Amino acid sequence: MEGQIAAYFDLDGTLLNASSEKTLTTHLAKRRPWRIPWGAVAWTSGFLTNLLRGRSIYDAARNRGHLSLSSWKVLESYSGHLAEHVLKEHVSAQAWERLQWHRDQGHRLVLVTATVAPMAEAMARVLNMDAVYGCGPGERTGILSGSERGWSVPRRKGKVPVVEMDAKENNHDLSQCYGYGNTLADSWFMALCGHAIAVNPEGSLRKHAHSHQWEIVEWP
Repeated sequence: MEGQIAAYFDLDGTLLNASSEKTLTTHLAKRRPWRIPWGAVAWTSGFLTNLLRGRSIYDAARNRGHLSLSSWKVLESYSGHLAEHVLKEHVSAQAWERLQWHRDQGHRLVLVTATVAPMAEAMARVLNMDAVYGCGPGERTGILSGSERGWSVPRRKGKVPVVEMDAKENNHDLSQCYGYGNTLADSWFMALCGHAIAVNPEGSLRKHAHSHQWEIVEWP
């Protein structure tokens, strides 16, 4: 089956013991302090607007108001620096070992994350992934408004079509593939894979993993 197997990984809380996008947002605030009150107002506005549109609290809270008025160019620059010089240290030895194990098996490594695309891509370079799917529009130019309209958003069930598309395009048999996540929100794409591995799972995913006889690993 060599060449027909992929390992699909979530990022934050799975491969990374930190929040990549919070790290980016904090860095933006330190470099541009005026962003702190603006980001808070923009995020709150996006949260309330999403609730009024009928979105779940989980999805409403994950708007991009905190990144509004930032340019994609700036996000790409900051993400590259933070991934290499800050976040790389938050990848556990066990995560590095698992990535290397998959490479040794000839498996393809794919990052599927709700993190904003510039940071997702920067972390994919650090982790030496074969492909990466993050949140963002097809064409990234200009300034962010805080809206995700027109974006690819691999979050919760949104990761399912991304993984299915990737598997189809690369001739992977999902029943032979691996899916790694740390929250119940990841369980949707993990269930597509024949080998689902819960990494340091939160309580709800731990219970779900036990009931479905999924592997559970603890990575410090």
